[in-house]
Order: sequence, then C-alpha cells, then structure tokens
Amino acid sequence: MVDEQSQGSQDASKANDESSNTDKSMPKVTGFDKLLKLTLAHFIVGISVLTLWAAADSWYLLTNLTIASFLSVATALVAGVVVSTIIHEWFHFAGAIFSGASYSIPNKLGLFVFDFDFEKSSVTQFLAMSVGGQLGGVLAVLFLFVSLPMDNPGRIMLLSSAVGSAIFAGLIEWPVILRTRKSQQSQVELGKIDKTTLYRGLSAGIVSAGLIWLAAT
Repeated sequence: MVDEQSQGSQDASKANDESSNTDKSMPKVTGFDKLLKLTLAHFIVGISVLTLWAAADSWYLLTNLTIASFLSVATALVAGVVVSTIIHEWFHFAGAIFSGASYSIPNKLGLFVFDFDFEKSSVTQFLAMSVGGQLGGVLAVLFLFVSLPMDNPGRIMLLSSAVGSAIFAGLIEWPVILRTRKSQQSQVELGKIDKTTLYRGLSAGIVSAGLIWLAAT
C-alpha cells in the first residue's frame, strides 16, 4: 500500500515537472504578436468585403442585369459599413498612441483594436483617442469619395453606407466627448450610453445613408 502511494506521488511529481517544462518551452505571446494577428484579421475582413463588392460591381458594369445591380448595392452596403468601421477603430488606436495613453491589446480577435486603460490614462488622452476615431470616419468617407466615380447605384451605396456609419459613430461619441470636456469623468459619461442612444444613432445612420443614396441615384 505504501509502495503504491509512493509510486503515485512520484508519477504526479514527474507529470508536474513535464508540464512545467512544457510551459517554459512555449513562446510567450506579446502585445505585438496579438496586434499583428488582429491587424491581419481586420485586413482580411476589409479586403474580403471590398472584393465581393468589386466582383458584383464588375458584373453589373458588364451585363447591366438587375440582379447584378442588386448584388452590387447589397455588397456595397456591407463593405462601406465594414471598411469605415475598421478605419474608425484603428484611428481610435492611433489617437491613443499619439496621446501616449495606456492600453492593452485584447487576447481575442474582435472589432476593437485595444482596451483603453482609464486608470492610467488622463482625460486629455481619452479625448484624443475619441477624436481620433471620429477623424478616421471622416477620412474613410473622403477616401471613398476621391477613389471612386459615383456613377452607378452600387458605388453610390458604398459611399452612402460609409457616411451613415460615420454619422452613427458621431452621434454616439461626440456627446460623450463634449460631456467629458466639462465633467472630466470619461467613464461616467461613457456609462450614459444606453439602448435608446444606440438605436437613435443607428436609425439616423440608416436614414441618412438611404436619403443620400436616393438623392444621388
């Protein structure tokens, strides 16, 4: 009985040693590694939606089919929102870097590029980060406007949906920015964003994109 217990203890100790050695041999994942992975993921998503839209746009130009026009508009709607949102988030990150704010890179892939550290960052740095995202939304719209001739429904929708996305983000974030300048309480002001605010911003973005598209087509 004693020999069996001794043997069991030795086996457990050996297993722990092997596990410890395995952990030590595994390379440590750094913030740069996570950022690089996130960059690649966002790049793939952005290129994918733009490629789908470009294929539909080309089909429409070649055939002038109704279904091709529909797909061009539908894929443009998705592509405009996705691309402008990705640019918006990366400019938030640029604002955080430029201001010297403290942040961390999330372990899981997702929309957000970083986690802002409110405890170690100042209100000024929060404002710089926030304004950076708004600048990114505007630049995304200008980039699409300059890059593409607005000569068919799909291309107009690509720009319109980017504008709608920027309006949605602006209606959510600018009130927080302005309130934070007065109160100096960034987390408190962020906490005031509720479902009503989100739905109102979403509705305004959708309506704006639709009206721009209708007016331009």
